[in-house]
Amino acid sequence: MKKNNKRASKKVVTGTVWTDTRDWKVVEGRLKPAPGRPSLTQRLFLYVGEKLPFGCLKAVHTKISEQNLGDPEGIYMAHDSMGMARYGGRGRIFSRLRSHHVKYPKELLYFSFYVIKSKKHERELETAILRAAGPQMILNKRKVRANINPGNVSDYEPGTMFFERQQRKGKKKKKTSG
Repeated sequence: MKKNNKRASKKVVTGTVWTDTRDWKVVEGRLKPAPGRPSLTQRLFLYVGEKLPFGCLKAVHTKISEQNLGDPEGIYMAHDSMGMARYGGRGRIFSRLRSHHVKYPKELLYFSFYVIKSKKHERELETAILRAAGPQMILNKRKVRANINPGNVSDYEPGTMFFERQQRKGKKKKKTSG
């Protein structure tokens, strides 16, 4: 087995964005590449935040807005008390998360978001996340259903190469025993 000598990026915290009265603190920072990592690697995300408490939503939005992004667009998820994703989508991240939290205040306690550098991949990322989560996203009644057929490749962007499982058409062959 080949050994991977690449080190993970280092987290450099630049400040505290929000604190609550009990347990949580939300900080901001930047991932600094470890020595030896290629510096020309294109990153997909401008900002990420994972499983943050809904109490910090406004503070995080304000901090990102200071970077002249306004209400940034990207992918978002809302999580229940156990950290399971129960709602997800794409669009204006903070306004959408705020409206979902107002609608389901007891069910949704945490949120994750991904501000994507290039909007052209937003739909495909959303589709992959919703497919991976499947029926556990019980509050996504419009996009995720218990009877959803996995592998509907037409949900991805035109021009994407794909492999698809299809049922054979025509008369079914009988299985022979033996």
